[in-house]
Amino acid sequence: MAREFKLPDVGEGVAEGELVRWLVDEGDAVSEDQPVAEVETDKAQVEVPAPVDGTVRTLHWDEGDVVPVGDVFVTFDVEGEPVEEETAAETEAAAEAETASDAEAAAGGGAAAETESTRTFAPPSVRRLARELDVNLDAVEGTGPSGRVTEGDVRAAAESEAGEPAAEPAAATAETTTEPAAEPAAESAAVQPGGQEPAGRDQTLAAPATRGLARELGVDIDDVPAVEEREGEAFVTAEAVQEYAEGGVAAQGEAPTAGAPEREFVEGGETTEPYRGIRRTIGEQMAESKYTAPHVTHHDTAVIDDLVATREKLKERAAEQDVKLTYLPFVMKAAVAGLKEYPIVNSELREADDEIALKQDYNVGVAVATDHGLMVPVVKHVDQKSILQVARDVNELAAKARDRSISREEMQGGTFTITNFGAVGGEYATPVINYPETAILGLGAIDERPVAEDGEVRAAKTLPLSLSIDHRVIDGAEAAEFTNYVMERLTDPELLLLE
Repeated sequence: MAREFKLPDVGEGVAEGELVRWLVDEGDAVSEDQPVAEVETDKAQVEVPAPVDGTVRTLHWDEGDVVPVGDVFVTFDVEGEPVEEETAAETEAAAEAETASDAEAAAGGGAAAETESTRTFAPPSVRRLARELDVNLDAVEGTGPSGRVTEGDVRAAAESEAGEPAAEPAAATAETTTEPAAEPAAESAAVQPGGQEPAGRDQTLAAPATRGLARELGVDIDDVPAVEEREGEAFVTAEAVQEYAEGGVAAQGEAPTAGAPEREFVEGGETTEPYRGIRRTIGEQMAESKYTAPHVTHHDTAVIDDLVATREKLKERAAEQDVKLTYLPFVMKAAVAGLKEYPIVNSELREADDEIALKQDYNVGVAVATDHGLMVPVVKHVDQKSILQVARDVNELAAKARDRSISREEMQGGTFTITNFGAVGGEYATPVINYPETAILGLGAIDERPVAEDGEVRAAKTLPLSLSIDHRVIDGAEAAEFTNYVMERLTDPELLLLE
């Protein structure tokens, strides 16, 4: 028996998700809770598990599609329940549809509806789509298991028919005129790249994701040279579609000039990538922060020779406990000490309520650069943890952020944020506040710089600091005092023992 599985809400309040990758194919056997797809939301990338034991009947979407939450995602044949019952139900539903189609045809309905047959192996949802797109299912070659016609097959057939509107008139003209039809055929053959086979196959076998790629690249999949023959039909892969698109087509049906290069290079051009998912969320949050909170950035530099020595002394002991000890946990503990001394920096402005909330939790967000954009996992209750525990939490959360396994809860609840742009060689910056927080501390690269002390100039290890504040809530003097307090504990790390 078939079970329709709808895309669940994979994150609090998420309305849609981008299908990144199918982890199964139609016809595969799956077990309950086995991941069937990877879906990216505006917060994270998650795996969607199968809800039942069974067999994948239909994958309703192509990779790259944005799927609304609640839409049918996958159809399963449930293990232990007879498929024949569903097949009979499909036949009955198709017969009813055919009866309705015959009635429509008698009243002047479409030709495709009039000729639809129940012998075609396709579920009711695909038959409905075929009627909507005016596609004759008898003429569609199914690429699903056992020749089942899928939604992708129907859409491809509809697109193929839409791309050949002159086929029937041309045939009629051939019957009534003595003019040769060879010239247009030669023109059609000339548009193939590299002298490949002529365009216009009636049927092409390809996976749904391959058809989706062809649509994105503006390629007619029936024009792509076949990789192999399957069941007597041409089979095309995604690689073949990509190669066809990149190889170029002779301009507007003109045959390539002998000796000319296969590709024509032109000035300019561009490539594009989708602005959605996490990248769009980052952009929207940054825009909201900059357009809402008036930013002011205070810069200073801490001399941290003693901190460097302390960290070097403790690094080996931390490694014995399988913890990588960086400078960041020391900065986080120093920042929390400053937040306790200057509570206004650990705050949130609630304009709707005409109030400023001074937070009593000290949850520090740590900006992590990933392949998918900047993510900010939050280390909770830093004030109640040792430097070693803070280091362990930072390492674990950063790893989760980079491999996209981090949960929504692990990126919520922050009261103050630290971003380490020095990791890529920066010195000072004007970091954007992680709104609705009111401050963010940026760390530059630790390096030897000249420092003047007692009339002498020496080389010292220094850490540049950049504190951005919401000037509606925090004054410049408070920003400077907070930074001085943090610097004092970084310069003399023994003071952190008092926290």
